[in-house]
Order: sequence, then C-alpha cells, then structure tokens
Amino acid sequence: MGIFSLMTGMAGASGFGSASTAEQVTDGIDASNLTAIITGGASGIGFETARVLALRRAHVVIATRNVEAANEAKQLILKEQENARVDVLKLDLCSIKSVRAFADSFKALNLPLNILINNAGIMFCPYKLSEDGIEIQFATNHLGHFLLTNLLLDKMKETAKSTGVEGRIVNLSSIAHQHTYSEGILFEKLNDEKSYSDKKAYGQSKLANVLHANELSRRLQAEGANITVNSVHPGLIMTNLFKYSTVLFKILKMVTPLIWKNVPQGASTTCYVALHPNLKGVSGKYYQDCNEWQPSKFATDEKLAKKLWDFSNKLVNSV
Repeated sequence: MGIFSLMTGMAGASGFGSASTAEQVTDGIDASNLTAIITGGASGIGFETARVLALRRAHVVIATRNVEAANEAKQLILKEQENARVDVLKLDLCSIKSVRAFADSFKALNLPLNILINNAGIMFCPYKLSEDGIEIQFATNHLGHFLLTNLLLDKMKETAKSTGVEGRIVNLSSIAHQHTYSEGILFEKLNDEKSYSDKKAYGQSKLANVLHANELSRRLQAEGANITVNSVHPGLIMTNLFKYSTVLFKILKMVTPLIWKNVPQGASTTCYVALHPNLKGVSGKYYQDCNEWQPSKFATDEKLAKKLWDFSNKLVNSV
C-alpha cells in the first residue's frame, strides 16, 4: 500500500482500498446485536459512520455537542431506515464536566456497549484554552476521549463478558500524527501560547490518539479483557474540520485531486475496523484505507504512551 494505491483505489490485503465505501466494507454484516457510541456523529464522516452502522442494524448512540443537528441527522437516518435504532445524547469533549455527565446519562439508559468510536475532533484552531484550562485541540481530540473511554470501559467489559461478543474501541487519528512537535508531546509546555502551532498542536493531538489506543490495548490484553483497541486515519476529506483553513485546503484539493476521498470513502476504514470479522482479536494496530499501516516512530514508543497515559490521568483527575 502506498501513494499508487491511494491514487488508484487499488485494494490491499484486506480486499479493500482507498476507493472502498463504508457500505461496501460492511456489506453482509449483521450488527443487530451490537450497540455503538459514535462521538461527533451528527455530520461528516461521523454521520456516515452512524448511518452505515444503523443500516447494518446496530443500535447507534450519537454523542454530540450540537443536539439539534444530531436530531436532524437522526431523522435523516430514520427516513432512510424507518426501523433504525438511534439515540442522541449531549457531549462536549472539551469539557470534563460534560464528559462525566454524558457517561452518567448513557449508563442510565441501561444499554449494553459493544463499540465505542472516538470520532469527533477539531483541527488547526487558533490558540485557545478549554473551560478546564487545557489547550483546546489536545483537550477535545485526546483528553475528552481518553476520559470518556475510561468512564465507559467497565460497561464495555461487562457487555463483552455477559454476551461473549468482542468489544471494539476505534480512535480516529490522522496521518497528521507524523507532523507534531519535535518532542512528540509538549508535556511541560502544553498550554504555552508562545510554543503553540495550530498545525503541530493538531498533529500532537492525533499522535495522542494513537498512543492512547496502543497503551489501552496493552492494558486490556494484560488483563485478558475481550476488547480490542485500534486507531485509524480516515484519509483526506473536505469536511467541517477544515473551517479554519478552508482556502488553503481548497487549493490543495485542486492541485492534488486524486488523493482526496468523498465522505462514504472517508468513513470506510472506521466502519471496517469497528465491524469487520477479519479484525476479530486484532488490537493495537493503525489502519489506513482499510489496511494496516505502520505509524510514526513516536506512535510506537511504549514509554511515551505510558507517560501520556499518566499525564492524561493526572489532568482529568485534577479538574
């Protein structure tokens, strides 16, 4: 797999490639016994992921900051699939308080939890701190998902144990995880405005997504939990994520048209990793175009992953 396969859409070892859509990679899969949470499922590839999982008969919970938009997304799904099971719950990932409230609200529904897709994110934002005083891209893209996953982990373990069905956690990262600060993660200068680069801060948060998935995978494997954790790069897709760099990326899209995906193609790797039986028991891997890829050197650094885990725990417990 490489730039040639990306430009041509040629399938890799999985039988799928960059041109594959979310519907194609889940064709024939019955997910009627599964419940999935998708953060940011109201728009873009998050919505397409929710739509396709609902099409495969999964019970989908859309976790989103914009409840009105999510309810509109729900109606679109129901219009296409009148028997779809879709719920909407409010979640603001850059707020520790909101993440805790969401977890409580979900648990109150007394639903099982088989799949957690940490999809939502922001990109290339001007410097800003969250309400908890944490750099906004790190807070939203990594820390909110880190806490959310930890709060829902016991529910996932209970579901996997009682049903015998493997649980799956999917972190949406990005190829941008390769383009971070020279230290990888700015632990000591996370909130330093002078050190801030909107592009590198995004790369830092996407590196954190991979490191989080890998460290959690190691921990779950060590305790024998029937849950896998993987990270994915969805590809280059023009969505609302680019609102801070619209002009730049429209120019890039014009000069590199063959490497961009549409939304159904962009959601394919997420849906493949979340549902496909070929990935049963596969954990701690990084996927692109529905095939395993080698992430950056930082992303495979176990000491860095452990340091990030401890750092993240300290942050969420200090709020």
